[in-house]
Amino acid sequence: MSDQHASAELALGTTGIAKRGADADESRAANRVWWDADADDYHAEHGGFLGAADFVWCPEGLREADAGFLGDVRGRRVLEVGCGSAPCARWLAGRGAGVVALDLSAGMLRHARAGNAATGLDVPLVQASADQLPFRDGSFDAACSAFGGVPFVADVGEVFREVARVLRPGAPWVFSVTHPMRWIFPDDPGPGGLTVTQSYFDRTPYVEVDESGRATYVEHHRTTGDYVRALVGAGLELLDLVEPEWPAGHTRRWGQWSPLRGRLFPGTAIFRTRKP
Repeated sequence: MSDQHASAELALGTTGIAKRGADADESRAANRVWWDADADDYHAEHGGFLGAADFVWCPEGLREADAGFLGDVRGRRVLEVGCGSAPCARWLAGRGAGVVALDLSAGMLRHARAGNAATGLDVPLVQASADQLPFRDGSFDAACSAFGGVPFVADVGEVFREVARVLRPGAPWVFSVTHPMRWIFPDDPGPGGLTVTQSYFDRTPYVEVDESGRATYVEHHRTTGDYVRALVGAGLELLDLVEPEWPAGHTRRWGQWSPLRGRLFPGTAIFRTRKP
């Protein structure tokens, strides 16, 4: 728990951390109520950095406008998974894509609707979980997720199978997550975050609970190899694994991300894949 999320923790009655597993249903339920409770504080803190219609892949500040991971999106149907307030989807729509933005949280989608109204970019919004996509087979030309739903779902293989199902042949699936090696360090942007405290191979999820033991937040850890095996198992082709370096002059802190840590080890992993 942290001061950064104190409002959500207070609203949900979070009292501590439990060292235990969490299945798909519990993960969905916990993260739905968590992001509903934290949506306002999250956007108050990060909304300016993310923008109203900008595509920022990670706290390091890498933008799709510079990276071009999705290629030319004009006239293409694109799915954003775990869209939050949907600035990435609106950026894509502004470049001619037919975008659908999906998120589990009604609180996040409330901010997405406000962003649509403010920008005049009316991106369709869908409330659903990343492992239960409510779309027909082969209905998208590309899919993306910038720190979206991937870490919050119990079975990442099911997420990838669902994404592969709704993509057309040749379509890219690009997603960014916290770099798996960050799991071994405390969530501390300062010197305390430079000392290993946990095994990289311990897949026990991070679970916050209330006094009755009910999960109020769940985040799942996978190793780099776990991600690769799950992607291959879903029939996807891994094209590249991008680990953005901390840019010179970038002084912003975002949770555990900071110039101090960024100089020493990666904070983000961006998986570039495609459906053959």
